[in-house]
Amino acid sequence: AKSGILFKTAASLEATGRTQIVALDKTGTITSGEPKVTDVVPDETFFEETGNHAGALLAIAASVEAKSEHPLAKAIMERAKTDEIAVAEVTDFSAVVGNGLTAILAGKMIKAGNLAFVSKFVKVSDDMRAKAVEFSKEGKTPLFFAADDRLCGIIAVADTIKEDSPEAVRQLKNMGIRVVMLTGDNEQTANAIGKQAGVDEVIAGVLPDGKEAVIRKLKKQGRVAMVGDGINDAPALTRADMGIAIGAGSDVAIDAADVVLMKSRLIDVPAAVRLSRATLTN
Repeated sequence: AKSGILFKTAASLEATGRTQIVALDKTGTITSGEPKVTDVVPDETFFEETGNHAGALLAIAASVEAKSEHPLAKAIMERAKTDEIAVAEVTDFSAVVGNGLTAILAGKMIKAGNLAFVSKFVKVSDDMRAKAVEFSKEGKTPLFFAADDRLCGIIAVADTIKEDSPEAVRQLKNMGIRVVMLTGDNEQTANAIGKQAGVDEVIAGVLPDGKEAVIRKLKKQGRVAMVGDGINDAPALTRADMGIAIGAGSDVAIDAADVVLMKSRLIDVPAAVRLSRATLTN
């Protein structure tokens, strides 16, 4: 309790020390979960008519993202607020899970999301694709925006790694535990973050409802502890041998978990394993 590590049952106190694989959700667990906009790259041909191209792209993006719950949407809203950009009202808003958003803005059909989603509807130039790859290699997430049948541009968003994440991963590995990171990000962005954190394996492009299936596969290789903080982590937390919730996360995740880390620090995961092992030794 002093360390803010709460085991819900005697069984969970016993079982945590037997963990062989730790699966970490990326956003809000390894990273701070408070992404920031790093780059705004308008498609010059689309914005020929307007003066402030970056501002015009941000205005489109913020208008669509205003109705989204996603952490990346919050980052765009924050940037629009800082730059004092007006947000317009959209209609027919729809979120495509794990892919993107669609909405009608000033009579135009806006599509927003990852490259795979947006490129189904519009042509994305080689130059823009190359920029997206560059962003991904830097650990940023490139978001594409299109109006009707034309690309408006890319906004890159980055989430910073929590200070204690690399140390937590190192401690887990020293205990003989394999560390796996799960994320919906594309492979290049995920690998860049995974490398910074020092994990053994990165599983990228996991849609929210796919986390539980990944845990099921990992369980065939050993005893799995899943660490997460979001609503969409709950099925995976329940499926794992041990569900560990980061305390600042959602109530659903906390309800679904066996262990709750009240201080929202990843370094408390190896501490929980040590506590369990020490208790069993005693």
